[in-house]
Amino acid sequence: MLKRFAPLVPLALAAMLAACAVQPQQPLVMQAPVELQSPSISLQVEPADEEVGELMNDEPYEMPQLADSLLELGRSLIGTRYRYGGTSVQSGFDCSGFIGYLFREEVGLELPRSTRELIKLDAPKVARADLEPGDLILFNDRGRGRVSHAGIYLGDDQFIHSSSSRSGGVRIDSLDNSYWKRSYLEAKRVLALAPVEEQGDTKSR
Repeated sequence: MLKRFAPLVPLALAAMLAACAVQPQQPLVMQAPVELQSPSISLQVEPADEEVGELMNDEPYEMPQLADSLLELGRSLIGTRYRYGGTSVQSGFDCSGFIGYLFREEVGLELPRSTRELIKLDAPKVARADLEPGDLILFNDRGRGRVSHAGIYLGDDQFIHSSSSRSGGVRIDSLDNSYWKRSYLEAKRVLALAPVEEQGDTKSR
């Protein structure tokens, strides 16, 4: 009798294996969403400590705020007379006297008195295409190959300066003007030298 059922054993095993093979693996399919919903698993990647430090690291100076304050004072002085050697509103300004006054009053920075000293100032040089409001612009407007005039960049290719007695003292001119385009020498980011206590200073006039 055992011999009679012996050939059926392999067939029964094959049928059982086939049934296991086609049976859907529902527990495995359902397991993934259960794990994703588990409170012990977080999908948000937290930044590393050094990345947090970089995100929270302030710039060495608040250039936009300082520039706004500096240029606001400069614009309020448009029309102030030109005077060679002048350093105040009462006396009038020459070009370096005007620049020195603005940086002293609004940034707390004492600048060299003459254009020949300003060009030697240890401040970052700025390419013509990278000018930002508040940058110092130096000119050679006498054709002698050396610095002879200075102004402060306003933006949109304009700058403010104390020009001359004949042209009305403190005024705004364009770098696109053929005279100033030809005279342009170099620019420096003097605001980078602002004292530490001025960082975040939001004073207004």
